[in-house]
Amino acid sequence: MPHVSTNGIQMYYEERGSGEPLVCIMGVTAPGGVWEAHAAEWSKHFRCILGDNRGVGLTDKPEGPYSSAMMADDYAGLMDQLGIKQARIVGCSLGSVIAQQLAIRHPAKVKSMILMCTWARQDRFGLYTWQHMMKCKATMRPEDFMHYVQMLIFTKPWFDNDDCWNNMQQGLKDAATNAAPQPVHAMEAQAAAAITHNTISELKNVKCPTLVIGGKDDVFTPKWMGEEVAAAIPGADLHLYDNAGHAFHWECLADFNPRTTDWLLKH
Repeated sequence: MPHVSTNGIQMYYEERGSGEPLVCIMGVTAPGGVWEAHAAEWSKHFRCILGDNRGVGLTDKPEGPYSSAMMADDYAGLMDQLGIKQARIVGCSLGSVIAQQLAIRHPAKVKSMILMCTWARQDRFGLYTWQHMMKCKATMRPEDFMHYVQMLIFTKPWFDNDDCWNNMQQGLKDAATNAAPQPVHAMEAQAAAAITHNTISELKNVKCPTLVIGGKDDVFTPKWMGEEVAAAIPGADLHLYDNAGHAFHWECLADFNPRTTDWLLKH
């Protein structure tokens, strides 16, 4: 199993494809393998590095709290261990705020970045949502926690589609039988990184080309959050999908994969 030592932890990663490096940073509770539907396209052009974040998958899960800066340093160390001086970065949700910190703390390492369903700071509603998610993780069976997450990230068109609905039901079954679910303490530690992240005064210093992308109907990270990030980063591009939520990258997969591939090839 490929692990590297970085920032005091053993970090697991996988690779897909070849070419210039593309580091893919996933969101809360999710291992790097969740990128597969996108990496299948990106890996035709890039060497995709799919990491398991601190606190999930096959990477170490030390006690928290974590911070977005700490987790960015994890990825800076991963790049160093792999001999990657500079890479394109794509981050989803919690992964997007880690990517922000990577561009702020290690600017020479970031050629360009895509920030998916991102934020620069949380408001009271966001704080309430993260607090409730932590309570759900601590008190629910894994399949019930997955049920709540699905309600948070998908929108009505996804529920109304028979194939998507069946995939959701399979997701509940998979959660119930997962031999190694994320420990409660690790989810809470990742949530702490999400809650405390605040780069609103620093994003003006980001120099790399940036695409902010999300869904207009996202209830987890509402569109104002992505709009705020895009407005704060000089020259950032912004694209928000109609009728899509936090999981817009699956809901709009047929457009998302070629759109992001084209953008990455240009930047």
